[in-house]
Amino acid sequence: MKDLSLLVFLPTLGAAALLFIPRRQTSALFKAALGVSLLAFLQSLWILWRFDPNTGAMQLVERLRWIPAYGIEYAVGIDGLSLFLVLLTAFLTPVAILASWTIHDRVKEYLFFMLFLETGMLGALVAVDLFLFYVFWEVMLVPMYFLIGVWGGERRIYAAVKFVIYTMAGSLLMLVGIIFLATRNFQVTQSLTFDLLRISNLNLPYDEQMWLFLAFALSFAIKVPLFPLHTWLPDAHVEAPTAGSVILAGVLLKMGTYGFLRFAIPLFPAAALSAAPWVVALAVVGIVYGAMVAMMQDDLKKLVAYSSVSHLGFVMLGLFAFNLQGIEGAVYQMLNHGLSTGALFLIVGMIYDRRHTRLIDDFGGLWKQIPIFSGFFLVVTLSSIGLPGLNGFVGEFLILLGAFATAPIWTAIAATGVVLGAITMLWMFRRVVFGPLARPENQRLEDMNAREICMLAPIIALIFFMGIYPQPFLSRMKSSARLVIERVESQKLAIPLIQGETVWEEKAARGN
Repeated sequence: MKDLSLLVFLPTLGAAALLFIPRRQTSALFKAALGVSLLAFLQSLWILWRFDPNTGAMQLVERLRWIPAYGIEYAVGIDGLSLFLVLLTAFLTPVAILASWTIHDRVKEYLFFMLFLETGMLGALVAVDLFLFYVFWEVMLVPMYFLIGVWGGERRIYAAVKFVIYTMAGSLLMLVGIIFLATRNFQVTQSLTFDLLRISNLNLPYDEQMWLFLAFALSFAIKVPLFPLHTWLPDAHVEAPTAGSVILAGVLLKMGTYGFLRFAIPLFPAAALSAAPWVVALAVVGIVYGAMVAMMQDDLKKLVAYSSVSHLGFVMLGLFAFNLQGIEGAVYQMLNHGLSTGALFLIVGMIYDRRHTRLIDDFGGLWKQIPIFSGFFLVVTLSSIGLPGLNGFVGEFLILLGAFATAPIWTAIAATGVVLGAITMLWMFRRVVFGPLARPENQRLEDMNAREICMLAPIIALIFFMGIYPQPFLSRMKSSARLVIERVESQKLAIPLIQGETVWEEKAARGN
């Protein structure tokens, strides 16, 4: 088994090994799952070591004929757009398993689904065969459904079913689009294939691009989630166990933005250019709406969930700027959101385990009682609002820089979301951590233990490292991002000039 395949299937092999450990030995189950996830993380670091930053093409490509009668291959590869998302997935999974140590019910099944989910996420990120990507995309649904539906809160079944219905509704349209693409490729080349690299050479007419873009975009927009398709997200986050929320925010939401970057934009660039004004408008509405709704929440988890809607709106704004700063900023912001919001959900989970409440009004004055927790909370909060010197600032700055070149008015509106988000997070932090330690329950709280420090300390280190020295990340994204931009630039002339229709690139050229 080669490097990428080993990374993808190592968690599943570990999940299968868990079946041989007696159910009552919960400590052994946790240690085995943690060990497997750490091995997968080490394998991702080996892939980072082997990665060549000087090329934007797919690297470490592995191919195996899977269903040759239909031209379906097991084909995986990695480039600068997926490299760090793979690392993020492999990094957050052991963190999520550490956060699950408080799970006592059906531990074996829980850890099995957690490792199986990692295989689904990694597979979707490295797949270069459209059919294989769809398989991994759907595989992710199953373990997350059970993680929410079995180990979630009081309304877990409602949240799990809603999550699956939303995601499947979009993915079925994507499947139709994938089949259409393979059929069209066969008509042109007489070769039946689902290979992304070969299908991307198709020169599709504008109308077909637009319909196919809509089919793919709906699936990805639900997963982002792009306003107004976000309604499943707060329910899923609130009802999911802490580790489920960490994986959901840290990786699963990125599948939507990654899908736009890997498939919807490069495969249908002319349609993406035409749709850009609409997507940007929805992204900016989501930025402001998410920040304002977060401001009104009295539940910590709901507040963080709605802030995710706002943060991911920035990612979409950067992607559809169609320039190097915008796309680099968007990918960087995906990583930032995975770390910062994942850490926020960990912090909410820690405080919930101690007090069994997430209501902001139930806290106050925690700095006096649990200073280590409060210190970690402060760094993560400042990271989430994009303080210079921390990771969030780099991504937001690049996105705003790139978006301003193509949509200055929308960018200015989006900037208000930065201010609203900062007010919301600082207001939340002040109410939870500062003020009088009035409630007797809070006066008995214990500070973070060694396991909890091990969960958050690596995230804090990355928050500082990415904020101070982003170059190692940006240098490995640059070449792949340029290929996407060149692909879009080459399709400008394919956009029909319809009376009354606003062409994105023409606006950019006029500077308005």
